[in-house]
Parts: sequence; C-alpha cells; structure tokens
Amino acid sequence: MVSILCRIFGLAHLETIEDAIQDTFVKASISWREGIPEHPEGWLTKAAKNRTIDLFRQLKSEKERSQFFNNGTSTIAFSELFLEHEIADSQLRMIFTACHPCLDPRDQIAFALKSIAGFSQKEIAAALLLKNETIKKRLTRARAAIRKAEIVFEIPQGKELTIRRIRVLEVLYLMFNEGFHSSKKEILIRKDLCGEAIRLCKTLVDHRVICNEECQALFALMCFQAARLDSKIDEVDEIIDLRWQDRSKWYFPLVAVGNSMMIEATKSGHYSAYHYEAAIACEHLSAKKFEDTNWGKILFWYQKLQEISPSPFNLLNMAVVNLQLDQPELTKEILSQVDPQSLGQRNYLFHGCMAEYFKSLKKYDQALDSYTKALSLVKNESERRYMEGKYQKVLDLSKE
Repeated sequence: MVSILCRIFGLAHLETIEDAIQDTFVKASISWREGIPEHPEGWLTKAAKNRTIDLFRQLKSEKERSQFFNNGTSTIAFSELFLEHEIADSQLRMIFTACHPCLDPRDQIAFALKSIAGFSQKEIAAALLLKNETIKKRLTRARAAIRKAEIVFEIPQGKELTIRRIRVLEVLYLMFNEGFHSSKKEILIRKDLCGEAIRLCKTLVDHRVICNEECQALFALMCFQAARLDSKIDEVDEIIDLRWQDRSKWYFPLVAVGNSMMIEATKSGHYSAYHYEAAIACEHLSAKKFEDTNWGKILFWYQKLQEISPSPFNLLNMAVVNLQLDQPELTKEILSQVDPQSLGQRNYLFHGCMAEYFKSLKKYDQALDSYTKALSLVKNESERRYMEGKYQKVLDLSKE
C-alpha cells in the first residue's frame, strides 16, 4: 500500500501516506466487523488513497494536490496498480528508493526497514544493534533528505544500480533475520516476516537486470533457513535445541529450491558473505541427525565468512562450533576476542556461550554465574525459559 500510494502521490509525502494508511486500518477494523470485503487489498488501498487526499485538503494544499495528479501515475489506471507485476514493480521502486545514495548510509537501512517492512523503531534498533533514540533520529533525517532532494520514485540504472543493490540485499537480509529470530518480547519466530523477505528477494532474482550471484545466494540462504522454521519451537513456543529438533519437519521442497539457486549463485566464481552463510545452513540440513553434523566443515565456512565480513556474531558462532568439536581452549581464545557490548541487544548470547564453555569444563559455579548474567539481559520470553532450563540442568549437575 505504501509503495503504490508513493507511486501515485510522490515519495516526498511519505509521512502523510503512512498516516493515511494507519487511519485506514482503524476504519477497516470498524467497517469490517460485519464481514471482510471481497477484495480487501483493493478496499484498503482505495480507502487509503481517499484518506490521503482528505489529509491534503485538511492541510489546505491545493497547489500540491494539483501537482500530484499532474505528475502521478498518469499512464496507469488505479485499478491496474493491483496487477501482480505492477505491485512487484512498485515495491522494487520502494526498495531501491529507500536505499538512495543521497541518504546518509547510516540512515538508508533504518528508513528501508521502516518503509518496506513496516518495522517499529524497536525492531530496527534490535536489527542494527542501536538505541531507539538513534533510530528515531535516523528516520527523521531520511525523510528530511527525501523532501529536500526531491528523490524520484524509480529503479536506478547502470553503476548506480550495482551500488544501491548492495544496500538493498542487506535490508532484506536483516528483515529475514528479524523474522527468524525476533527481537520482540513475546514471540521468537515471525514466519510472516520471513515469507515477506523471501518474496521480495524473489522479485530481485526474477528481474533480469537486477539479479546477480549475491541475490541468488541470499535467496538460497533464506530458503535453507526457512525450511527449518517448524522444528525450532514446539506447540507452546518453547525453543527446541538443535540436537533434539524433529528433522522430519524440515521442509525439503524449499531446500531443493535453495540448492538449485546455489548452483546458479556459484557459477561466476565470486563468493559473498551470503554464499558462506548459505553453505553453513546447507551443512546443517545435510546432516540426517545431529551426530552426523560436519562441524569441521561448518567451522571452515565460518572462518571464510569472517575473512570477508568480520563480525562478533561470527566469532560467537565459531566459539559454539569449537565447543561441539571439544576444543575448549580454542573456544576461550575466540570468546576473549568478543566484546559483549558489540552484540547490542543480543549480548546475552555471549554470556550463554560462556556458560556452555564453563559447563564443558565442569566449572559449574562459573557456568551458573554466566547464565545469571544472560538471564538478566535476555528480553524474549521463549529464550528466557530456554536459558532457565539450561540453568536448572547445570544447577542439578553442581549438586551431584
């Protein structure tokens, strides 16, 4: 809806459009009590269009209204905007516009996550490991820059397309990650967000000019990760440890799609971070049971990933893998390189990993201390219960 209305009225009026859409959902919550209309998407967007015009009238912007209708989507009838290819085109325009180079690079991703995925400030802060107030300032700056530069709602061409595509892929990656491991307090997995990220990534893959090996590798990664979603939690949203997940719930048709895409993604011989992350996910999927996991190969892929895209999360994962390989000394060496604060709102993961390290050495008191630190920091309720279970097991071991 945001993409379509921006195509009609112009990106400079995004805030008014967002207000109109919010008002429309309030109206729908009342009007639809007797039943949902036959074409809900059309009802919502038409109502939002009318509400946008109402807001312009309230602002007494006759001059601006005239400009919108003269410079809007004059060659496309409003009803045609709901055709599948027009929706896809509008959303692609929104993705690339949000990542416009005239926006501060620090503001691009925050604005894209807000305008494309509808992230809240809190969700953006979690995804970018920043404070809520910082995100608020970035969104304000981005909107001001759009108005000042009169940014055009379009897909770039040539070299500019290549530059902007890097940021677009990063946005979709962060969107999927928030769905795969949500920062929300009450829910761990958001399948709708994972599905939306996959769908938007597929629009890139299907576009003959936009698509490249990085798009393909990211799409493959999303397919691999999404295939495991149903095994991550049980019926009451309790986390299931990878060791005990029911692998029969893994959705292998999606794995097959990911495998086909990875074949295409590797033809050029250029490997990105998405390639290595997809390779790691594929290794997990290749193991018929937990004991069959090739941890050595997974460590190799993490090392390759760290070489081209250094991250404290890579180091943390490498520490976990070394625990599986019964290499506590290497685990400790890697953990000593990680500053917990660099993990932002997910810093509890560092202390959880430290607890596992101490547990492997049977230093139960220190393990309990680390779990206590992790529990004081974790926000998600499912993760809290998961860590409380681990804490209790270590407590039991310490009493034996």
